[in-house]
Order: sequence, then C-alpha cells, then structure tokens
Amino acid sequence: MKVLIIFNREPYDNTDVTWNGLRLADTLRQNDHEVRIFLMNDSVDMARDVCKPPANYDQDLSQMLKDLIAKDVAVKVCGTCMARCGIYKNHPYFDGAEKSTMGALAEWVVECDRVLTF
Repeated sequence: MKVLIIFNREPYDNTDVTWNGLRLADTLRQNDHEVRIFLMNDSVDMARDVCKPPANYDQDLSQMLKDLIAKDVAVKVCGTCMARCGIYKNHPYFDGAEKSTMGALAEWVVECDRVLTF
C-alpha cells in the first residue's frame, strides 16, 4: 500500500503531533508499506539543518526525517513555502528533501492509496 503523509504544522509547536506523524511513517515503512512525505506550510522547517529542537524537547524531528530519508522514504518539500513559511524562511532544505511543487503533490495524492495529514 502507498501512504502519503502531509505535514503542515511547525515542527516544535508544543505538541507531539509532528513527532507522532513521523513515528507513524516509520511504523508503516517497517510494515512494508511505501511511505511518502510532503512538507508544506510551517512544517518545511523540519527539512532545514538550521532547525534544532528547543531545550525542553527530547526529540530531534529533523533527524527523524533524515533517518526516514536514509530508509528510502521519499520526502518532498513545498518550494513556494521555502520563502513564505516557517521560522527559517529562505534557508535551504537538507539533502534528500526534494524541493517540489503543488503539481507533484497532486500527483502523489492521486497515486497513493491513503493520504493522511498532520
């Protein structure tokens, strides 16, 4: 099964929403499902090396995303959001997080069996 997970929220927003979404992505991958991740809105910060966990947070969400990329999870990041969204506007995305488009997201939505948003 192909599963697309779309993240929208600031990675460190005083909740565990993003962390739980990344955990779900890894669990689906471990269960032999094809997982794709698309970051948009403020979640794009997660794909930037400059994004670090706050002192009071015990998980490095950017590292979790890098670990998923290393395990062949495709990650695309909204190109328009690079300049518009996140605390770190205009900072580049790290290797493995592909700058992408709304058109590419639309294709993924159509191709995948399940689409989840966080």
